Amino acid sequence: MNSKALVLFSGGQDSTTCLAWALERYDHVETIGYDYGQRHVVELECRKKVLERLRSRFPHWAPKLGDDHMLDLSVLGQISDTALTQDKAIALSKSGLPNTFVPGRNILFFTFAATVAYRRGLEVLVGGMCETDYSGYPDCRDNTLKSLQVAMSLGLDSPMVVETPLMWLDKAATWEMARDLGGEALVELIQQDTHTCYKGDRSKQYDWGYGCRDCPACELRSKGFAAYKAAA
Repeated sequence: MNSKALVLFSGGQDSTTCLAWALERYDHVETIGYDYGQRHVVELECRKKVLERLRSRFPHWAPKLGDDHMLDLSVLGQISDTALTQDKAIALSKSGLPNTFVPGRNILFFTFAATVAYRRGLEVLVGGMCETDYSGYPDCRDNTLKSLQVAMSLGLDSPMVVETPLMWLDKAATWEMARDLGGEALVELIQQDTHTCYKGDRSKQYDWGYGCRDCPACELRSKGFAAYKAAA
């Protein structure tokens, strides 16, 4: 059985939940993040705090949590013309996708993660992608990631397993998963310390966390939290 994993960790709700999921399942877990010129660069500061608090508040996970890797992918921001990498209003594009879609982002993220995992002897890549409650991004879809798993394993001549534990969950179920994994302590950590808002707004905290309330990420997160609390 695979015992070592690398989690694509942004500092947001989904990747934090996936990190907890991995820590429950694997003996050794490392994390990787990317600075790609995102407008919500505040998430890079949040991810440091989340890692620190996971170590201090969850002592049964701390020994499993290994190195954190941060890669400079600023070239992605330089070649992307999106609302996540440029100062422009969030809107639907001609393709029908929101202009927060950064073409190739997850494909590049997994490719670089696989390279690091290969060097580090890590057998599993874990990502928080989902095609239930999401903005329609094609590189979040299950078929895309299954295809990537095959391509990376062939290209590295080494099996590379891609796990996406949130793929078929809505946001309410993601909150529920966090509670099941780490109790109210993990839910509280996600509320207080993670960042999802595309605009990088941390000026006010709501019951579901910090954000602007009106970008697609905030809408999904807040509606999911309301549904989670209603079902509790």
